[in-house]
Amino acid sequence: MSEYVIRQARPEDLDSIIKVNRENLPENYPPFFFKMHMEYYPKAFYVAEASGKIVGYVMCRVERGSLYTRFKPWGRQGHIISIAVYPEMRRKGIGTALMKAAIKSLREEYNVDEIYLEVRVSNNPAISLYKKLGFKVVRTIRGYYRDGEDAYVMARPAEIQQ
Repeated sequence: MSEYVIRQARPEDLDSIIKVNRENLPENYPPFFFKMHMEYYPKAFYVAEASGKIVGYVMCRVERGSLYTRFKPWGRQGHIISIAVYPEMRRKGIGTALMKAAIKSLREEYNVDEIYLEVRVSNNPAISLYKKLGFKVVRTIRGYYRDGEDAYVMARPAEIQQ
């Protein structure tokens, strides 16, 4: 199962996306949250599929504000809300491919000025991936996660090339 495709998520993928979330992340959202983002921001909601099975996803939305480009405080921000890949499918480029698809879509389809996300301060593999994609730590949120762990907020301008 090393071959995969990245494609836009479809409504029939929701159960599989929720399963990936529940089995791989301590932060879980109710089903309506996934459905809402798929309806409102369908062009920035992607899945990775391998052998007919959903093995990862990235879910995004568009907001107003600015973290990185402070000169444009009311700009459009792409928020990468959640990304997950099954452990056996990691280190194959799937996370990178999902992120690149989301970034491209947020920039081209939703015309955002910057993109940001939150990540556990202990999640070194994810932090490394995000840095390779041009994200920088812009602040720390103390006790962000339910278990009390801090989060880095990482951001980047939308227009930089990967």
